[in-house]
Amino acid sequence: MQIAIAGAGIAGLTTAIALKNKGIETQIFEAAPAVKGIGAGLALAANAMQAFERLGIAEEVSRCGRMLPSFTIYDEKKKVINRTNSEAISKKYGADNFTIHRAALYDLLYSKLNPQQVVINKKLVAAEQLPNGIKLVFQDGSIHFTDALIAADGIHSSIRKKLLPASAPRYAGYTCWRAVINNDFLNLTETSETWGLKGRFGIVPLLDKVYWFACINAPYSSSRMKAFTIDDLQRHFKDFHEPIPAILQQTKNEHLIWNDIMDIRPIHQYAFGNILLIGDAAHATTPNLGQGACQAIEDAVILANELAANANIPEAFKQFEQRRLKRTHYITNTSWKIGKAAQTSNRLFAGIRNTLFRLLPQSVNEKQFQKLYRVDF
Repeated sequence: MQIAIAGAGIAGLTTAIALKNKGIETQIFEAAPAVKGIGAGLALAANAMQAFERLGIAEEVSRCGRMLPSFTIYDEKKKVINRTNSEAISKKYGADNFTIHRAALYDLLYSKLNPQQVVINKKLVAAEQLPNGIKLVFQDGSIHFTDALIAADGIHSSIRKKLLPASAPRYAGYTCWRAVINNDFLNLTETSETWGLKGRFGIVPLLDKVYWFACINAPYSSSRMKAFTIDDLQRHFKDFHEPIPAILQQTKNEHLIWNDIMDIRPIHQYAFGNILLIGDAAHATTPNLGQGACQAIEDAVILANELAANANIPEAFKQFEQRRLKRTHYITNTSWKIGKAAQTSNRLFAGIRNTLFRLLPQSVNEKQFQKLYRVDF
């Protein structure tokens, strides 16, 4: 069985590791000139850590990241809207509220593979299904034949666009700035989000730094938002509680990463004969549940199990699809709704939202965590 993977992101690298553990070799083709984590921090919740446990690398991942005892949602005056005790959840489900720098996770995943497995500067432009496999055509004119293709080429997947032309990234209505800065001066230890009428601000301590993000409602691909500087962000969030002003003061313009928040409206097919969509190529989600990377990691473990159990590739891919559709749709739809609620600029609705969140019974929170953290591995 020869399997090609398009994309050396979290989905592609983790899938290669999972298949390697099952004795299935892969070749990864990456369009970029290097394999590296572009971005800032990310969450690896209990479901992702359970998946890494099955891959035998959970302890190594843990050493690269940071467990945090709680997650709090505040309003702009720092009045608590909702608080989650992660330590209690961790005892029941494993790691929760675990954070890691994206680059550190990439480095670890890449270290588990033979570098010769990954071919860089190799952008896939076409995949043709033949009676005995797949013909891959690359931008440089080269061709590669393989038994199967796993498309892990992200939200803008060229493979998905050819298979499902109507499927396209969907703008969530808000844009986002991210940065990773030193934590020496601030010494922040709590993960939090602040929901205000002018936007949302998140604080995520990492192993030795702090990752922050700021979301503002804006038109899609706004030139004004794209030109925003730290001074602009300081003015916009000047009425938000500490340590938000201090964090922005410690951030330089060159630290900023900006992008609009996007997902993919749920699609109803991931398997197409000997071609399979996984990760963001299949079910990109907004980051409001911290589940984007987690779902890609789940994909890897479940796909490896299906291929190990069934040598008929189309059947294995179809079984994977059946196991993943309902769960990934739930994650995408729920994250979309949370984003809409968190980003409201309507004062009346925000007041009702905050009151309801404060009155939310712990049992309701518990049910939500059960849906996220109990995985059909």
